[in-house]
Parts: sequence; C-alpha cells; structure tokens
Amino acid sequence: MTAEIIDGKAIAAALRADIARRVATLKSRHGVTPGLAVVLVGENAASEVYVRNKGRQTLEAGMTSFEHRLPATASEADVLAIVARLNADPKVHGILVQLPLPPHIHTEVVLRAIDPDKDVDGFHPINVGKLSIGEPCLAPCTPTGCVMLAKTVQPKLAGLEAVVIGRSTIVGKPVAQLLLREDCTVTIAHSRTRDLASVVRRADLVIAAVGRPEIVRGTWIKPGSIVIDVGINRIASVDGKPRLVGDVAYDEALVVARAITPVPGGVGPMTIACLLQNTLQAAAGVNRAG
Repeated sequence: MTAEIIDGKAIAAALRADIARRVATLKSRHGVTPGLAVVLVGENAASEVYVRNKGRQTLEAGMTSFEHRLPATASEADVLAIVARLNADPKVHGILVQLPLPPHIHTEVVLRAIDPDKDVDGFHPINVGKLSIGEPCLAPCTPTGCVMLAKTVQPKLAGLEAVVIGRSTIVGKPVAQLLLREDCTVTIAHSRTRDLASVVRRADLVIAAVGRPEIVRGTWIKPGSIVIDVGINRIASVDGKPRLVGDVAYDEALVVARAITPVPGGVGPMTIACLLQNTLQAAAGVNRAG
C-alpha cells in the first residue's frame, strides 16, 4: 500500500480562492474590506520571507495589507504603541505580531495587548480560553490547517483515536482542542512520554509537532492511519547540502499510512490560508470575544 499524499499547496490554494470570493461578497454587500496588519521587529530571514508571502496572499485575496517594521532595537513600549494604534484602527481587522520577538521584548505582554477580536493568530488568552471550552473563537492557524487537511481524507473524524505529538501552545495543545471538537479521542504525547512508539501505534490520526527530525518511524504508524506532519527540520543530506524533513520518516510512513502530508508542501501552505480565513471572519464580525 502506498499512502495518498495530501497536497497542502492545492488545498490551500482552493481555500484562498474561496476566501477571495467571500471577501468580494463582503465588499459588495457591506462595503467592508478586510485589513490585515503585520508587525515585524528586527531582521530575521525566515520572518522576512513569511511576512512577504503573507502580504502578497493578503492582496491576492482582495484584502488590505498593512506592514509595520521596527528595528531590533525598538523597545517593548514602541511595539505596544503600534498595537494600540492598530487596535483602534477600524480599517484593521486582524493584527499579527511576527514571532520571534527580540529577547528584550516580552512576547506574552505584546500578545495580550492585541484586541482579542483582531487576534488572528489565536494566541490571546481569551481566544485560548474560548477554544478550551468549545466556544466560537479565532483559533490558531496551523492547528486549524491540520484539522482541515485531515478532513480532506476523512470528512468525519468522530470516533478516531488521535495522537498529538508535541504540547506547545502554538500547535500541540490547540490542535488537541480542535480534535476534541471533532469528537476524536485525543492523546497528547511529548518528549517524556513512556514508550512513545506504542502510543503512536494506537492512532488512527497522528499529528506530529515535536520539532525533532524523523523521530516518528514507519514502524510506529498504524496501517491505514492519517499522518499530518507539522515538523520542518533542516538537516544535512548525503552530499552535505541542507534539506528539509518533517518529524515523520516520510518514506517509511508512505508505505504504511492511508494518507500523509509531505514536508514541505503539506501543512505549511495552510497556515497563511487559515490566517486569511481568520481575518475574513474578524472583518465579518464572527466570533466576537465580547
């Protein structure tokens, strides 16, 4: 058996096209153009590429893109001042502060300063709390994308045994909450889980988000399961050149799983698409934190 390869690029492109149609409807019916503001502090090559892609895809969806760039020497007060202005700007419906921030700026202080109704990353404690109790909210983008990818293979996830490897507040914990909403039976595993292999072997759905290259071996995968690989790890190949691999040993899992996401081209493209979806929801007044 060879697994179905879940094409994150194609699925994200279809989602962005649907978002563009809904944005056009919102403009024509209500005169509202969704606006996404990104705050970038310092110079980080990966962040620069990500912000550039966000800006391009925001415009392609018919939204307005705002970028605010600060030097690495900017103070926490400088960042908070920009966030405050964006909170008060009616043209801005979504605010994203690009992480990581320089070490002298407290990330949690900045994230808590964002208006929960504009928190399109889904990191504000109000949105985190609403997600945990099952209320409508702006949910984190990568976890949302993971669930959407799994549902392209099996639209109804109810009853599946899901194992999430990783307990971060960015992916592991929120994706577990989203899977509970889908009526999965969820186990969160992590670096201190005893006999991790046996835990993973139970899973009908595996979400690997631990940040360790190819830690999940093909022998760990239950035949016929769905594997969503969030990991992006840079390692040296045989010729010494760097290459990207996920948290799952892809070639090994490919002959066991029912379906699997590649790295790259799997979960990654969904993150920005889900960010645009959250911005549209915020502009439409959906999931007000209140």
